[in-house]
Amino acid sequence: QVQLVESGGGLVQAGGSLRLSCAASSSIFNIYAMGWYRQAPGKQRELVATITSGGSTNYADSVKGRFTISRDNAKNTMYLQMTSLKPEDTAVYYCNAFQKLTLYWGQGTQVTVSS
Repeated sequence: QVQLVESGGGLVQAGGSLRLSCAASSSIFNIYAMGWYRQAPGKQRELVATITSGGSTNYADSVKGRFTISRDNAKNTMYLQMTSLKPEDTAVYYCNAFQKLTLYWGQGTQVTVSS
C-alpha cells in the first residue's frame, strides 16, 4: 500500500504562486504514474497534471504554461508548482499514484485564490 499526504495549500491572491507537495509513505521509484487532480465546489474532480516514472508529463489545457509537475524519487515526493494563479484555480487538490493495478489517493489540500 501507498499512503499519500498533500501539503502546501492555502490562500493566495490572483497572480500569486504556490507549491504543493505530495509525500508518499514508501518509495515512488517504481510507481509508473502519479498525478494531481482538483475538485471545485459543485464540480467533478478533474485532471490537472500527470507524470510518469520516466518523467513524461501531461497537463490540462487550463493549466498549461502556468503549472509544473515534478517528482523527486529520492524524497518520495511529487510536486505541483503553480504560478499565475487565477480564482478559477480554487479547489481541493488531490494527488494520486497508480501502482500494481491500484489507484491511491491523498486526502487533499485546499487552494483558494482571491481576486
